[in-house]
Amino acid sequence: MERYLPQLSRARAELTRGVEAVNQFGETQTTAIPAERALTVYVDKTELVTLMTLGAQPELLVLGFLRNQRLIDSAYQIESITVDWDVGAAAVKTRGGLPDLRERTAKRVVTTGCGQGSMYGDLMADLGHIALPEAVLHQQQLYGIVNTIRLMDSTYKAAGSVHGCALFRGEDMLMFVEDVGRHNAIDTIAGWMWLQDEDVQRGTDKVFYTTGRLTSEMVIKAAQMGVPIVVSRSGITEMGLELARQLGLCTVGRATNKHFLCFSAPHRLQFQPSLAGARLRVAA
Repeated sequence: MERYLPQLSRARAELTRGVEAVNQFGETQTTAIPAERALTVYVDKTELVTLMTLGAQPELLVLGFLRNQRLIDSAYQIESITVDWDVGAAAVKTRGGLPDLRERTAKRVVTTGCGQGSMYGDLMADLGHIALPEAVLHQQQLYGIVNTIRLMDSTYKAAGSVHGCALFRGEDMLMFVEDVGRHNAIDTIAGWMWLQDEDVQRGTDKVFYTTGRLTSEMVIKAAQMGVPIVVSRSGITEMGLELARQLGLCTVGRATNKHFLCFSAPHRLQFQPSLAGARLRVAA
């Protein structure tokens, strides 16, 4: 039987808006701020959740959300995702419905994600079934990733107040997205991965980058996507670290310029100390 990927409406919205603010000199000036908006998701006409989002690629966000919440097992279960910004709604039409949807979404945990993320079901109970692929990232590639993000023409540079996430193969960027919450950004990338070829879908040799901190939610989602290495400009939480060590997932935090800290699975990182430059000596 031939299978079809979902049809997407490809709705778009302005990512920033101009507002007036008063600067340190008491002068009024126009500046840009992120255009945060609510998107209520309906699955076969049943209301599921309301996501606060920038709206860059809302259909991919919805698909990735359903994937990372394990409410669907394949993109082929979805017939279409239609986003209408006039009413702030995303209509998901499935092929045959989602069994036990109400029961599977009854247990909801509000996470620490910006804008408050949420996770359905007992995801942590199934972590033991995740086997991440073997992969190694060279320190030189890590520096390449950090530099690529630094040079990105982004909403953050224009307006601030958003998180950016990206998917890399080595130091080659495959996908970049920004949103008001890092959980939205990673869900959008998860949705995008499901629409690509099998090599991208598996995650295998991929590296996930986020500007936000590595919480338990981010670690779990990266592992579910099959991505074995995660890099952050920020740090990591205690639970995020515990789960990363349990999963054998490599977490690299505080990655700016040539500085970084590898918190877990250092065997996945090929260290090249000579690239870090001279170590600063502190006088006694």
